[in-house]
Amino acid sequence: MLLELSPDQEFFRETTARFLAEHQPVDEIRRRRGDPAGFDPEYWRRGADLGWTSLLVSEEDGGGSISGSGLVDLTLVAHEFGRHAAGGPLLPTNVVASALSASGDDAHAELLGGLLAGTAVATWCLGEPIPHDGLGDIRMEIRVDRDELVLHGVKRPVESAAQSSHLLVTGRTGRGLTQVLVPTDAPGVSLTPMRTVDLTRRFSVVRFDGVRLPLSAAIGPVGDADAQVERQLHQALVVLAAESVGAMQSAFDMTVEWAFDRYSFGRPLASYQALKHRFADMKAALEASHAIADEAAAAVTAGTPDAGELTSAAKAYIGESGGELMQDCVQIHGGIGVTFEHDLHLYLRRHTVDRALFGTPDEHCRRVADFYLAREGVA
Repeated sequence: MLLELSPDQEFFRETTARFLAEHQPVDEIRRRRGDPAGFDPEYWRRGADLGWTSLLVSEEDGGGSISGSGLVDLTLVAHEFGRHAAGGPLLPTNVVASALSASGDDAHAELLGGLLAGTAVATWCLGEPIPHDGLGDIRMEIRVDRDELVLHGVKRPVESAAQSSHLLVTGRTGRGLTQVLVPTDAPGVSLTPMRTVDLTRRFSVVRFDGVRLPLSAAIGPVGDADAQVERQLHQALVVLAAESVGAMQSAFDMTVEWAFDRYSFGRPLASYQALKHRFADMKAALEASHAIADEAAAAVTAGTPDAGELTSAAKAYIGESGGELMQDCVQIHGGIGVTFEHDLHLYLRRHTVDRALFGTPDEHCRRVADFYLAREGVA
């Protein structure tokens, strides 16, 4: 999180934190383990009232930010979601709302209004199944047939697809990308639930078998939406980074408290030099993760040329260092750290899923290398 928040941002963060502490305690998260949705619709509607879904939407469309930097403000919410391992379609709903607002198409005003009010949910269909599950490997076909768009292919994993009224689908038209807003109940759309380690988030495999929609369903230019998709990817990576760091912070704080409370041979665990060194390394990785997550959010907000490189660097670093930090937290807790009754696994689960979404750390390391080579003019 930002080292210095404005008074309005701090109030917004504290309000979100108090709301999540009240409505998403660990008992509620555990209770939602078998819930098909993973969250209560009324809880989500009240969160939307707090501003969770409006930060990437222009004021003309009913949105607005706290500080003038909506994505930065959204990271405050995402951070608290990670700290509480909270449920709710925060990332997909905001990405879709941002895309609809940016399109300037009044035909989707009703859906956008529902997303802002929290009475509707929509999600982004980007990733695809093996062997085309690599970041940016989009093979789903969206072709133009006279005055219609025809969709054929499979998307996975798609967050909250079963709870969504609409799907923002990214596919390929010729050599370029196209995005289409598809009603979940459209003929030819089928959903298959997936299993996940996260207790409150739900994912699906979504199949499109010759789905036909009017050309007006396209969000942005047909066959020329590559820049739009890249912008959405940057937004998603920034939200994931903030949420992952929030989960890391909770796990670290919990482990430090445990080390001071737990005694061995008449001394607290935190007094042993070996653990002091380990905590110092963990703290350094945590602070670096905070810093790079904030830097990526600022770069995307400002639209700087290095925004793509910084978002990938954040995803790669937080994915790797965060995974090591989480494992250290589990090991320092000892046997209790691997039990379901302890709360630690809630944050480990959240970070694990975040690490896998929208590209692995290895894929983003390669993207960072590609950005560097392009900048240096190396073929």
